[in-house]
Amino acid sequence: MQIEAEAAVNPAETPLEYPDNRLLIELCGEFDKNLTQIESSLGVQIIRRGNQLVLHGKDYERGKAVDVLNALYGRLEAGRSVETGDIAAEIRMGGDNGGHENAPDQQMEMFSGGRVEIRTRKKTVEPRTEAQKAYVRALFENELAFGIGPAGTGKTYLAVAAGVSMFVDGLVDKIILSRPAVEAGEKLGYLPGDMKDKVDPFMQPLYDALGDFLPGKQVTKLIEEKRIEIAPLAFMRGRTLANAFVVLDEAQNATTMQMKMFLTRLGEGSRMVITGDRSQVDLPRGVTSGLHDAERLLKHIDSISFNYFTAKDVVRHPLVAKIIEAYDDADQKAFIKREAKKAEK
Repeated sequence: MQIEAEAAVNPAETPLEYPDNRLLIELCGEFDKNLTQIESSLGVQIIRRGNQLVLHGKDYERGKAVDVLNALYGRLEAGRSVETGDIAAEIRMGGDNGGHENAPDQQMEMFSGGRVEIRTRKKTVEPRTEAQKAYVRALFENELAFGIGPAGTGKTYLAVAAGVSMFVDGLVDKIILSRPAVEAGEKLGYLPGDMKDKVDPFMQPLYDALGDFLPGKQVTKLIEEKRIEIAPLAFMRGRTLANAFVVLDEAQNATTMQMKMFLTRLGEGSRMVITGDRSQVDLPRGVTSGLHDAERLLKHIDSISFNYFTAKDVVRHPLVAKIIEAYDDADQKAFIKREAKKAEK
C-alpha cells in the first residue's frame, strides 16, 4: 500500500500517515536509525508524531524521501525486511524498486515490468543500483555476459545468484565457478596439502557466495556429485561446458590465451559470465590482461553483453566507494601528468 502525502499547512513540510503502527515501527528502525539514514543521505529532517512522519526540507529532497519511505513501507507490507542496504538501494533507485502489492510474483518478473530480483533457496537477491538492475537482466537475457567494474559492486555475487536460480529451476544441469589462481601481489610460497588445499584459498569468495544461496549441506553434496564445480582457470582447458552456468571471476588476471581458451569452452545450453576489475590486475608486468583484450575484440558481437560499474554502485561499506573514488582520482591525475610530459617532448 503506497501512502499519499497529506496536504501540508506549511509548504516546506510533508506529513505522511501510515495505518499499521507495527510496520511503522519497523520502518523507523531501532532508535529511528532508518530515518536517520534517510535524513543524512537526502538532506531532510523527519519528525515522528504518533503514526505520522513529518518531512522537512527542500521540495525535491522531500519528494524523494516520500518515495523512499513509501517504497520501504511497501516492502514491509509484502512481508520483506528493511535493512541498511535496502534503504541505500531505494535511495539510489529513487524509491522505484519497492515491494508494492501489485507486483507480479514470477521468478523472471523483471521481464514483465515488476521488481527485478533473483530467487534462490535461501534468499531473494535484489539489485541495489540501476547498473546492477541492467546487469541482472543481461545475465538472464544473454548467453555470454561481462560485468566489469571495481570491487564491491556485486558483479560476482549477482552472477552466482543467477546461476543458482537457473540451476534450481532446472534451466542448467550444473554450475561451474572458476578463477585464475594468481597471487594478489604477494609471494605465498609452496602451500601445504593436496591440490584442493592449495587452490581453495583462491576460490574461497566463490564458496562464500554459494553459501548465501544454498544450504551448506546441499552445497557439499552437489560438489561431491560434481553438479557444482569450483576450479582454477587452468583446469578448464580441453573441456566443453554444456548445459552449465559458468562464471569466470577475477578475469582481469587471465592472460589473453587463457581468456580465449575459456570463452571457447562454451557449449550447447550453457550461459557464461565473465567478471573483473580492470584496476586490480595482478599479472606480471608486461603481460596483457585477457579481460582487456576480450573487451576490445568482442564488443561488436550481438548477444554478448557488457555491463559496467563505477564507485557509485559499491554496495559494501560506504567508505569503500570513497576509497575507490580516491584511487580513481589519483590514477586520473597521474594519467594527465604523463600525457602532459609526452606533449612537452
